[in-house]
Amino acid sequence: MNEILLMAVDLGTSFIKAGVYDTESRCVAIEMEPVKDYRPGPGVFIQKGEELFASVLACMKKTGDVLGDRRKNIAAISFTGQMSGFMGVDKDWNDITTWSCSLDSRYMPYAKRQMKELRDTFLRVGGTNFPQMAPKLEWFRSEFPEESKKIAKYMMISGYVIGKLGDISVEEAVLDRSFTEWTGLADVQNDRWSDEICQSIKLDQKYLPQIVNSNHICAHLNAKMAAEVGLTAGIPLVSGAGDKVAGCLGAGIVDYGDTIFEASSYGEVSTCVPEYRPDMQDRRLDVLPSAIPGDFYATHFVAGSGITLDWFMNTFVKREGLGTKEMFAQMEKEMAEIRPGCDGLMAIGLLGGNSMPSDGALRGMWMGYDWSHTKAHFYKALIESFTYDFTLCLQSIERLYPEYNIDLVKIIGGGAKSPVWTQLSADVQNKKYAVLNREDVAMWGVSILAGNAIGVFGDLKETARKYINVKKEYLPNAENGMKYHKYMELYKNYVIELHDFYMRIQDLSNN
Repeated sequence: MNEILLMAVDLGTSFIKAGVYDTESRCVAIEMEPVKDYRPGPGVFIQKGEELFASVLACMKKTGDVLGDRRKNIAAISFTGQMSGFMGVDKDWNDITTWSCSLDSRYMPYAKRQMKELRDTFLRVGGTNFPQMAPKLEWFRSEFPEESKKIAKYMMISGYVIGKLGDISVEEAVLDRSFTEWTGLADVQNDRWSDEICQSIKLDQKYLPQIVNSNHICAHLNAKMAAEVGLTAGIPLVSGAGDKVAGCLGAGIVDYGDTIFEASSYGEVSTCVPEYRPDMQDRRLDVLPSAIPGDFYATHFVAGSGITLDWFMNTFVKREGLGTKEMFAQMEKEMAEIRPGCDGLMAIGLLGGNSMPSDGALRGMWMGYDWSHTKAHFYKALIESFTYDFTLCLQSIERLYPEYNIDLVKIIGGGAKSPVWTQLSADVQNKKYAVLNREDVAMWGVSILAGNAIGVFGDLKETARKYINVKKEYLPNAENGMKYHKYMELYKNYVIELHDFYMRIQDLSNN
């Protein structure tokens, strides 16, 4: 029997990754290519579509070159990556807007105005506390009116890459269901664009791509692109899913009540659920449409949680001769000796503001420290603050979906390498935590989708379950959990009560 290989392309902010998997979930080749960006001023983060696409081609070619003759066995290509932002192209797939991801904050005045008018609608219909595409569309249309006239379709970065690689017209552009939530433009429960929201922001839906399932064959690799990357023309291009959703599939979060904590740059907790129930009470939850048609993930993310931990290391711990791995190992060892509550030191780690509930004024803070506290206390206080935030989110999930007994949380990402953080999470939430046997869950997840699209894999849920195992478990310490909960109640109040304080600081700095 001929070998069947599946290529997964991860469209990250800083790097493009291309990995190739066999049908037993083994990664047989993987390569990376940097993505260029421009930061000409505060809040401006630009990535030119043509340069980003050139990085995609270079990465795919390098991966194919590693495979050698085996590249002819690639049977499908699927996509994952960034889940929030927007891009506008003309009728020939030329980039008009540049790719504007979540780091490009020029649109924020429009986001604030839209949130004032449509806050409940965005959450009730669109599934999000933090819409991206809707305000970015209005921003570009208002600030660049002449350029806006050239736009034929708005889309996400994966839709742009598929269109450039494929054999389809811009009118056939697609966006898979996993991306609909952070657009702020969709009726997520029904997998369609929202008439209510689009009419409110005066957007004609003809400019939006077709919403498809995550295992949809969107196009086929055209001859010109096949020659550039050294692959066979006609390979199916499968929609795939955004990195958070693809990661849930690759990690086997496919049964109702299954829960995962991704301790990464944008830390996130997600629980698999059969329907969307808006969290109108606490506004701690968004909903992500699953790669499994009809299913969803109740989800909460902390913007830049992992980035904040990297910032701490580079600002306060880094010194000559000490690498990143050594820095984290040093902090891990030191904070293992610190008692719950960090001897009275507390933190707010929301350096980029709060997304759920939305509060752009919040920033970082340490409080309660004295001469006895060390660097490790300050670092552990940040980790405790993130854990409190994620625990409050889980409480909201359990309130909205009481029929599911969440007693196990799977953990992936950089935080899964920290026994202190994993045990802390188990203690605070009184749940068992499980470290998984693989770190490449997003790329493996879209490889499952690619294999399913071409008939190599059958049922998506069965395939996902088959290739994931638990490597290590952590059991909760109830005594420690009770100690942490007293601090968590303070944290819950602080992030609300200190809003005006942060606003006064911003008012002073803006004058």
